[in-house]
Amino acid sequence: MTSTTPSPQTAATGVPRAGGAGLLAGRTVSRIGYGAMQLERLHGERSTAVAILRRAVELGIDHIDTAQFYGNGFVNGLIREAIGPEDGIVIASKVGADPNPGGRIPLRPAQQPQELRASVEDNLKSLSLDRIPLVNLRRLDAGPGLRAEGDQVVDIDDQLAVMVAMREEGKIGAIGLSSVTLEGLRRAIPASVACVQNAYSLVTRSDEDMLQLCMAEDIAWVPYFPLGSAFPGLPKVTDEPAVQDAARSLGATPSQVGLAWLLHHAPNVLLIPGTANAGHLEANVAAGTVVLDGATLASLDAVPTRSGDIALG
Repeated sequence: MTSTTPSPQTAATGVPRAGGAGLLAGRTVSRIGYGAMQLERLHGERSTAVAILRRAVELGIDHIDTAQFYGNGFVNGLIREAIGPEDGIVIASKVGADPNPGGRIPLRPAQQPQELRASVEDNLKSLSLDRIPLVNLRRLDAGPGLRAEGDQVVDIDDQLAVMVAMREEGKIGAIGLSSVTLEGLRRAIPASVACVQNAYSLVTRSDEDMLQLCMAEDIAWVPYFPLGSAFPGLPKVTDEPAVQDAARSLGATPSQVGLAWLLHHAPNVLLIPGTANAGHLEANVAAGTVVLDGATLASLDAVPTRSGDIALG
């Protein structure tokens, strides 16, 4: 519970919502949130990591994306330490993979219903929560990352059954989907999906039909890799001449232009850019103030979308 009742444009702490107001899991939140994955890099700098989370709250961010498999519980522990009920933060975690310390890839698929339940329990424990406001089911059907093989190829209906059961038990508040196909989303909609997290940016728009379906169904669209990716074979938004030209004319950075384009593109878009740097965090929040006029939007919309897919396992 929060100690204040914020207005739609103000977070629980009284700060203007970063990027304005949006809806996530039945809650009014800032359209710019924070993806905590990169805090894994601060294993030896815990106080710095906690300070970044506190700075996010100060800047009007009120939804944070995490997972037990980020640093094998390390990131969840930081959130437990840094964030209190009075901050009014919507915590979104995810299941579908488990930590794989020492492996070639530090993750392994965990798609079986019993594994999803165990992952939720692990998240509850490491976050020290009785209920996680939003849990994303990470499918392994689409986008960069792991692929399911053998007994890890699980029908989405079987997964949704256990997710719905945990929602009814009060362990999770809402269900989201990540790395899902359009067909998978259509099958999941009757289970009341709160958000979709897929790889999507100005230069990777192959999921445009899915975004439009989400908008029609009042489902939040929360893209990961919102600026493209550093993975070889995946394009970067900041390399685009049209983005660089817009940044120069607006006195912004190319990254801010790429984030601003997403906010302008559809009203159900919420952002969770990640960083382990306080200055970058502040710049990401400032992207919510970047205004793109019609001519600039037209030039950005004309940037071609390109495919790129990296399977990590």
